[in-house]
Formats: sequence, structure tokens, C-alpha cells
Amino acid sequence: MVNKTVDAMNGVQVGAVSFMDEGVEETLDIFQRRAAANVLFITTFTHGRGLAGRQMPGIKFPDHGSQESDEKDFYGGNYATPHPEYYKNTVIKVPHAPDLGKFDVLDTVIGPARKRNMKVVCCIEDQWHNDVPGVSECLETDLMGRKGNTLCLLNPNVREFWKALVNDTVRSYEIDGLMLFNERNGPLLNALGASHFQAIEPTRVACFCDYHHQEAAKQGIDVNRTKQGYVQLAKFVQASLKGQRPSDGYYVEFERLLLQYPEIIAWDRLFDRSKHQVLDDVYEAVKSYNKNIQVGFHIEHVNSFNPFFRAARNYEELAEKADFLKIVAYNNCGGERYANFIRNIGSTLFRDVPLERLMQLNNRLLNYAGEVSLDQLPTAGLSPDYVYREMRRAIAGAKNKCKVLAGIDVNIPTAPGSRKASPEDTYAATEAALKAGSDGIILSRKYSE
Repeated sequence: MVNKTVDAMNGVQVGAVSFMDEGVEETLDIFQRRAAANVLFITTFTHGRGLAGRQMPGIKFPDHGSQESDEKDFYGGNYATPHPEYYKNTVIKVPHAPDLGKFDVLDTVIGPARKRNMKVVCCIEDQWHNDVPGVSECLETDLMGRKGNTLCLLNPNVREFWKALVNDTVRSYEIDGLMLFNERNGPLLNALGASHFQAIEPTRVACFCDYHHQEAAKQGIDVNRTKQGYVQLAKFVQASLKGQRPSDGYYVEFERLLLQYPEIIAWDRLFDRSKHQVLDDVYEAVKSYNKNIQVGFHIEHVNSFNPFFRAARNYEELAEKADFLKIVAYNNCGGERYANFIRNIGSTLFRDVPLERLMQLNNRLLNYAGEVSLDQLPTAGLSPDYVYREMRRAIAGAKNKCKVLAGIDVNIPTAPGSRKASPEDTYAATEAALKAGSDGIILSRKYSE
């Protein structure tokens, strides 16, 4: 296999805990010797164990690193050293992550990585604990007026925090790049449960805070009509989950709601614009300091098999905000996730369609061919051809405006009976991505898995 460029980015996502557990030099040696890695994608900010902790609870530990779970001790935060002067314009104050004492992963790893000609890219993720100072003032407000668990992207404190964190990171350390993880769906898809991982709770959709009201006024969106539309949508979803079929069927009733309340779509687009504004802010903050530092964005898995989400994400537009895009093409856990997605949408707006036929329709829409049946998906996973097609789609969509990297899954946790990655799987997926023309590979989700 030959990369299409001499400067291909081949990397591994890794949390700070792995360097503590296994030693910096030992870990870097493994990455170079066994993964041919030339880039470290180090998680420097998150409150989520998915990118920063050890192996997830209940899953077999790999043959390296600590064999003890950090579930009870994990908290997260900034695994580098935050400098308070950068955070004066936001109420959010995130301290150094307490999990690993005073360990500063960037201060410790950058030097040894440089000696090996390995680049360092910092990964920052939109995952939070509600007890972080200032976060309670920035939480989303749901349809019923309750506080949520995620931050409102229109809240100026949130925007200022991301700019502050980025400025702190790129100005305090000699890094080569930064990648933002923001796996958030808008209110429409959340209401429908049109994803692979969430419970369907249509009254929890967000955000309806004052900042959204103000932005809606600027856009000419009627807030009261919007709320009425989402209330009716919630009633539709709740009735669908109970099998209470509308006289004209589930999908027709859904379309009727959208026609009656176009504000539903308009409000969903508010979310998309606010999410993309954060991407713009991150890019501008980095480039205003050093144009040579690479900026990348993690493109979440739901983009892969949800045509509604795809329609709201334009690769060319994203490529104009980034130096590289990491496309999640996780084919092993993808089978389980795709099956969950089909069952979710098959319980609401497509409830009239038998699930197997619904998946066949979705396969046609997504240009997937030769995948197994719905009941076999979790155990079989998706094929290497799925990886190839996803990367070809992304490369064509980006139109050479940025690099396109393939996210390859290695042991991302799945249910006990679902597919687990093998070395042969990783080889086949990597080969498919490179044949498609990928500018590099990122082994995911994290090394400790």
C-alpha cells in the first residue's frame, strides 16, 4: 500500500493516561514500530472517558497498559496546563484535570515526539461535567424549560471559552495542529431519535434559551410558532413509539408537520449555524497566531449513515474551514451503530416500512452495496467497501480544499455479541481507505482501548 502523498498524516488517538501508564518513550516506540504513526492525536481537553480514559467498564482490557479501570477516579478537564489570562472573557473556568495529578501531557510528550520526527495534534472535545465552574450558566434550555446537559453554542461564554482554550493551547505549546470533536445533533434529529446512540426523548430537544430567542428575532423566526411545532412533533414521536398510527401514515404525518410548521427546520438550522460558527472561531483563533498550525475537525459517525444529517453537512463548506477532516468510517462498530440507527428511525417517521426494507432503501440512498442484512449487521459489521465508499465521497466533496483522513476503528466497545476488530479487519479497512485516496489514517477511538 502506498500513500498518495509523501506527507501523509498517519496517527493514533491517545489519552494522557496511556503515557502515564506505559511511559512516553515506550508508547511512542509502539506507535512508530507497530502503527507506522507520524502524528500523535493527543486528547488534551475533555470530560468524557471515550477519548481520555482507560478501557471502558465491562470491556476486556488490551494486552498493554494498566488493567485497572479508572471509571471511579476519572474526571477530565485540561490535560495540559491552563493559563488563567486567556479565560478572562468567559465564566467557564476549567482547571487542570485532577485525574493524573500535575502531569502535563504536552509538556511531557512534545519533546520526545520531536526527536522522533512525530507531529503533535491536540484533540479537544465538547464533553462536560455540570459542576465545572461556570458551566451551569451556559447549559441549554429544553422545550419544557428544563436545563440540559450540553452547552448552548449561542451563549457568548461558550464561544469565548473555545476561543480561549484554543489560544491558550496554541500559544503555550509548540504544537503542530488541533482537532475539534463536537458530536452534536440539532433539535430535529434529536426529536426523531435519528442517530445510533441516543434514547428518543422529543421533549428534551434544545435549545430555547434567551440567546436563541434573540438570534431567532434577528432571523425573523417566530419563537412561539417554533415551540408549538416542536410540541406537536414531540406528540407525533411519542404516539409513534406506541404504535399509534396516524390515518395517513407516519411519514405523511411527519411531512405535514414540517409543512405546517416550517419553523421546525428554521430552528434546526439555527443550531447548525451556531455549530459552524464555533468551527470558524477555532480556525480563526489558530490561524491568527500561526498559519502553519493545522486545524482539523472530527466528522461524527451519524454523518455516515443518516441522509438527513448528510444533507446539512457540506464537505466543501467544511473543507474551507479546515486543513484536514477526519471522516469517521468505523466499519467494525459501524454494523451495530447502523442497525441501531435503522431501528430508531423505524420506530418513528418510517414506522410503516419493514425494517429490512428500510435499511435497503437507506443503502440505496447512501450508495452502500453488498452489506449484510439488518439482523446480521451487529455481528458482521460493515465491510471494507463501506470504508472505501465513504472516503471516496468525502474526498470528492472536499474538492481538494483540505486533506481528508480516514478514522479507522480498533476495539471501540460494542455489545457482547457484536463485532470486535481483528488485525485483519484493521488491515482491510486501512487498505480500503488508502485505495480510495485518503491523505492518511487515524486509528481510533483511543489507544487504551
